[in-house]
Amino acid sequence: MASPNSGPVGSNSGGVAPEPDQKFDVFYKDLKETEKRDSVLTSKQQIDRLLRPGASYANLNPFEVLQVDPRTPIEDIKKKFRRMSILVHPDKNQEDSERAQKAFDEVTKAWRCLENESTRQKCLDIVEEAEAVVAKRIEERKKQLKKEGKDSRVDEDDPEKLKRAVYVQTMKLFADMERKRRQQEVRDQEERKRKRDQEIAEEEQKKAEKEWQKNFEESRVDRVNSWKDFQKGKSAKKFKGFKPPKHKAEARD
Repeated sequence: MASPNSGPVGSNSGGVAPEPDQKFDVFYKDLKETEKRDSVLTSKQQIDRLLRPGASYANLNPFEVLQVDPRTPIEDIKKKFRRMSILVHPDKNQEDSERAQKAFDEVTKAWRCLENESTRQKCLDIVEEAEAVVAKRIEERKKQLKKEGKDSRVDEDDPEKLKRAVYVQTMKLFADMERKRRQQEVRDQEERKRKRDQEIAEEEQKKAEKEWQKNFEESRVDRVNSWKDFQKGKSAKKFKGFKPPKHKAEARD
């Protein structure tokens, strides 16, 4: 007979590897415990979290900034934003208002991104892509190990390591998206500058042509008068009268 303190039939107390569903339950429980632990961080701890070294990359993920699961309903995300924005608001952290303002700006930016359905979906797509990339990588590694006749277990079988792998991949994808955005911004800026330079060049050309035309018109009278004077002088020389050649005396012997 089983002792009163023994676990229920079918439990994992005997060291049996958990089934996939059990593994997911462990992962989900761990995730929720982490969120619960982070949700009670003090104002200073939240500010430190949002401004820690490397946070510029982590903060590209608005779900990470607000510490919400990507599939959390928007109403709950809004509630989380309100709680966190109050927690890090500069008025509540006057002894460290400058850093609090930066943290508050990060929280506000994350909410602005997630309150918009289109941008929220794009962020969710990135998370799902990261999950798919990690799952594909695990699948290929397991196949390779099996092909080599080795134990097909991998590090990501550990829910904590799986969560870490998804987190890292998600951060990479958000960083890649930000890199492309900045590159596009530079291209757009260069294109705007090129167009502006072209507009300035065309304006200068028009201005020069207008100035030339103005000078041309203003000098027309002078040119006409000069030509008339030239023609008049030419006519006077032409009809000045006939002058016979001077007679030259012949020399005598």
